[in-house]
Amino acid sequence: MKKYAIIVAGGAGVRMGTAVPKQFLPLNGRPVLWYTLDTFLGAFPDLEIILVVPMVHLETARVLVGGFADAGRVRLVTGGNTRFHSVRNGLALVMGNVQGPMPGDGQGLMLTQEASIIFVHDGVRCLVSRELIQRCYEQAVRLGSAIPVIGCRDSVRLVGEEGSSKPIDRDRIKLVQTPQTFRSDILLEAYTMDHQEAFTDEATVVEVAGHAVHLIEGEVNNIKITTPADMAVAGQLVMERAG
Repeated sequence: MKKYAIIVAGGAGVRMGTAVPKQFLPLNGRPVLWYTLDTFLGAFPDLEIILVVPMVHLETARVLVGGFADAGRVRLVTGGNTRFHSVRNGLALVMGNVQGPMPGDGQGLMLTQEASIIFVHDGVRCLVSRELIQRCYEQAVRLGSAIPVIGCRDSVRLVGEEGSSKPIDRDRIKLVQTPQTFRSDILLEAYTMDHQEAFTDEATVVEVAGHAVHLIEGEVNNIKITTPADMAVAGQLVMERAG
C-alpha cells in the first residue's frame, strides 16, 4: 500500500527563545529536523514525505533536504495559519490536487486516489523510531488509524471554577504523540470540513468527521522539542542511540 508522511515543521521557536525555529536548531551537529527526516526515509523504502515549512524558511528546508541521498522522495510545501491548514496543504500536494497550498476553507480534496496510508508527524519529534512508524502503519492498515499514546506518570487534577480542583485517575489519562496515522479515505474525508477551534490534532478532526480513532502504544523518548530543556534531553538521547 502506498505510504505518505506529512511532516509539519512550521514552528517559530517562540518558547525556545531563539531567532532560528527549533526545527532548524543544531542537535549534536545536525538540525533537529534532519533526524526526523532520516528516520522516516529509513522506515520504508517506498515512503514519500511532504515537508510543510514556513514560507520564510523554505530555502533553508530545501538545502537541508538536498543533503539526503533520497532527496527525491521529499517534496516541500508551505504551511498555513493553523496546524489544520498546514496539514491540509500537505494533503493537497499528496493528492496532486494543486501544486501548492489549498486556497482556503470549504474547497475540499479529491477522494479518487487508490487507498494509501498517511502519517502526520511533528517535525520536532526527532526521536521517533522506525519501529513505531512501522507499527502505526500496520495498525492503520488493519483498523484505519493508529494514534500513538503513552501513560501519564504524574498525578493529575482537574481545575474548576474559582480555583477548585479534583483528582483524576491518571490510569485513564493518555498523552498523545505523533505520527498520527490513517487510511487515506478516512483522513481526506475529514479534511473536507472547515476549520474549527477544537481541531488540536488530526485525531480530533477525524473524530468530528464521525470516525472512530484507535490508539497504539507510543514511546517515552518520542518527545516534542519545545524548550531548551527538551533540547538538552534530546541531545543526550541522540548520543545514547549513536552508542
